[in-house]
Formats: sequence, C-alpha cells, structure tokens
Amino acid sequence: MAKQIGIDLGTSSTMICSKEKGIIMRSPSVVCIERGTHDVIASGVSAKRMIGKTPSNIRALRPLKDGVITDLEVTSLMLRDFFTRLDMTSMFNRPSALVCIPHGVTEVERRAVEDATFEAGAKNVGLIEEPIAAAVGAGIKVSKARGAMIIDLGGGVSETAVLSLGGVVQSNSVRIAGDELDIAIISYLKQHRNVLIGEITAERLKKALGTAIPGIDRGTMEVCGRDLRTGLAKTVEVTTEEVYRALREPLSEILTMVKSTLEETPPELAADIFDFGIVMVGGGSLLPGIDRAVQERTGIRVTVPKAPADCVCLGLHQMLKSANGDFSEFVRYKVK
Repeated sequence: MAKQIGIDLGTSSTMICSKEKGIIMRSPSVVCIERGTHDVIASGVSAKRMIGKTPSNIRALRPLKDGVITDLEVTSLMLRDFFTRLDMTSMFNRPSALVCIPHGVTEVERRAVEDATFEAGAKNVGLIEEPIAAAVGAGIKVSKARGAMIIDLGGGVSETAVLSLGGVVQSNSVRIAGDELDIAIISYLKQHRNVLIGEITAERLKKALGTAIPGIDRGTMEVCGRDLRTGLAKTVEVTTEEVYRALREPLSEILTMVKSTLEETPPELAADIFDFGIVMVGGGSLLPGIDRAVQERTGIRVTVPKAPADCVCLGLHQMLKSANGDFSEFVRYKVK
C-alpha cells in the first residue's frame, strides 16, 4: 500500500508528516546542486550551512520565494532528496502526497506545486489551502458555522484568513515575513552601523534579540560582518533596541494587513471572532510580543498554540488520518 504523507512546503522550511507516525522531517528549504550535472550535493540543514560559502561549481539555492515555487526543477530535486532520505520512494511503491499551498495562488502556481511533487516521485498529489490546514492543526473546528480568524506568519508570506463552514470567507496576505525581517536587520546595521552581515547572521539576531514591542530587553549579541568603510572584518555588539527598531516598519505592515482583514469581514463573523479570538501560527508567531502587538492593534484576544510552527503539518496529519471521514471534502488527489 502506498504511503500517505503531508508536505508543508514553506519558503524557509519544509515539514513532512506521515499518516502513521506524524511529523517525520523538519528541514530548511535549501538545496546545493552542482552547476554542470545538477546533482544534489546537500539539502536541508547541511545545505543551509553552505549559503554564502560555496565555490563556483556549487550553487546553494532556495527554490521557493514568497510562499510559491520560483524554480520548479530545483524544488523537485530538493523534494526527491528528502523522499530518498526518508526511504519514501522505490520502484514499486511511490507515496501519495498532500501538499499545502497559500490561499489565493494562481492556477500556474498550483500547477507548479503539483508538477514538482510528481517529479520528486509522488504517485498521487492533493493540494490543500494552508489556512485550513493550519486551523485544523491549531484545534479550530473549521466545518462549523462559526467565524474563526487565523494569522499565519511564515518565512516568505504573512497571511490572515477568516474561516467558516470549511472555507475561506475573507483573506489578505503580504509578502513580508521571516525573510523580510532578516533583510530589515541587514539594512538597519548597514545604514546605522556601517556593517554588512549575511542572512544567516541576521536570522540569528532575529531569533536571539527580536521583539515586536518596545520595553522587552533580551540582552545583546556580538556579530561579525564587513566594515563598509574599510572593507575589513569587524565585530559589533547589537542590542535588543536596535533589532526592535529594525523590525518596527515591516511588522507595522503586517499589523495593518490584519486590521484591514477585520474591517472587511462580514459583521456576523466579526462578532464570532471577537468572542473566540484570533489564533496565530507559523514560525513568526514565536517572536516575543507579536501576540500583544496584534491584540493592542485589534482589541481582540490573541492565542498562540504550543507549537505554532508545526500547526500546518499537524493539520495535514489529522486530515490524512481521517481523509475518508471528517475531511474528505478537503482532500482531492490528482493521479499521474
């Protein structure tokens, strides 16, 4: 019998779950390939360590941007390598894959996800909208006639959706998320400290010192970059306040998007959301103070689940377990 798996194909990380075991892989969405042969040198964590350090004959690539595939061939190579590491494919047995996609993607973008998954070795491919999977993983009863609002702060796109009766009633998204926050930190240090740092260092700063509201002190951190005046290596000590200032503008755009979604929501559903609250998922919701920032901006209680970054994959797992039951209406597979 073919294995059934769920894939949360994200801009910054990919998670895979199986029907039997739950989450079986968490890996950065990065792959290193050789220029001439297109052979995969490394993928996941080992490939991420190579970003900015590869020789001319090797390329370290992130094949997804803003939540969608930008390089179909490289995405399929990355997924194939993940499947091989998990022993998912063989000559006689190929998996059925349920893959998440952002709400509102174009038909071309949907087809790209399907094609990449088929090329990686899947036998059947089904697509599910990410807000629905995230809501299921967060414990929201998506099939009920009750409005629920979910905010998904990912690596490439921040998305907010109002759900009712198993569908998305209202949604908005901005292509400002984890990656843009890293870029904001790089730009701030370049402008105010005359030091250029890399993306990996910026991500470490964000995780160690990042905050969405003023007044939280997470200490300081020393980072090494290139002095833009001398061209030589330079070590600087970065404070929590500096990281907050760097993140303030992109976070403000995310909060504006959340508020505009509420303003466009039908009154009956808005009343449900006020009673039930907003649920926030995705890796970005781990940023200290982000829930308080949303609550202050909207006046609505905000809840963050225990493992917000896992919610989409946990939702996929629940759907796989009850594909012939409660969630049969969501799961439609295409066979190749």
